[in-house]
Amino acid sequence: MEPSAQSRPAQADWLPEDFLQSLRAFQESRALLTSIELDVYTAVGSGATAAEAAARLGTDPRATEMLLNALVALGTVSKQEDVFRNSPLAERFLTEGCAADARPAMMHIVHMWDRWSTLTECVRRGTSVTYQEPEERDPKWTLAFIAAMHANALQRAAPVAEAIGLEGVRRLLDVGGGSGAYAIACAQAAPELAAEVLDLPRVVRIAERHIAQAGLSGRIRTRVGDLREDSFGGGWDLILLSAICHMLSPEENLDLLQRCRAALGPGGRVAIQDFLLEPDKTAPRQAALFSLNMLVGTPGGASYSRSEYAAWLAQAGFEEIRHVPLSGPSALMIGRRCS
Repeated sequence: MEPSAQSRPAQADWLPEDFLQSLRAFQESRALLTSIELDVYTAVGSGATAAEAAARLGTDPRATEMLLNALVALGTVSKQEDVFRNSPLAERFLTEGCAADARPAMMHIVHMWDRWSTLTECVRRGTSVTYQEPEERDPKWTLAFIAAMHANALQRAAPVAEAIGLEGVRRLLDVGGGSGAYAIACAQAAPELAAEVLDLPRVVRIAERHIAQAGLSGRIRTRVGDLREDSFGGGWDLILLSAICHMLSPEENLDLLQRCRAALGPGGRVAIQDFLLEPDKTAPRQAALFSLNMLVGTPGGASYSRSEYAAWLAQAGFEEIRHVPLSGPSALMIGRRCS
């Protein structure tokens, strides 16, 4: 039966199209993530039919054609008659053996999909419902995570080192240093600086490869450790905490900063690089969304505000606390041990 005019919603009362597009945005994201997860662009190569790509991927031909057609609509492949070809972007970044292969790093976003699908339950419980301790995680997850962090660090490490200021720094400890990209950038910027990267065993092995490739094995060493509980030694001029504090709860961050202060020599500094939220925690947009990423992925992590970092630094005994803006979504908080 045709609904009466009175029961039908007026056109002006219906949801705006841009809001509906936001609700449906996962469809485009999932198609792109599946193309990366399956390594579709390598299968397409210099050109392939859907049947040829499916044979290379070990996937269903009909479903593969449907995915490829959607990727044409999304602009990562093109189609002429029955032959699909990679776009310049896919050819440059997403095919095996390409000079700027981003697929290993993008696999981290593929893995994020599973965690974000649990967001509703995480909001109910107040914590991640899929969290695993690092030693429990699939090694492929660790490889993808560090690849993503390395790709980001390659763009940011040199400007961050400059913003921190390395004059007088002879000993640097990079806590949770990941691939070693920040320690490498600091060593390259300051020839007299020696650094140590502290991280978990699987990560340290990755860092050692990057350090060797940079020709800095003589100046940058690695140490296996757990930043949540280990002592950091002593006499450091600078301790770097880059993209670390958002993984931890407020109590864990205060404890971490107290251990950093104990490990610094007089006049030494701690430098925190992370997302900094506005006081009401609703902006910047990327930092607010990233806080949800920590909700689904960690027991107690979040994005934090500048005032929260300043309070932890002061409570841990740091002085000369300052905020240093950076280009992009993150910023620095720096504190000094004056006595």
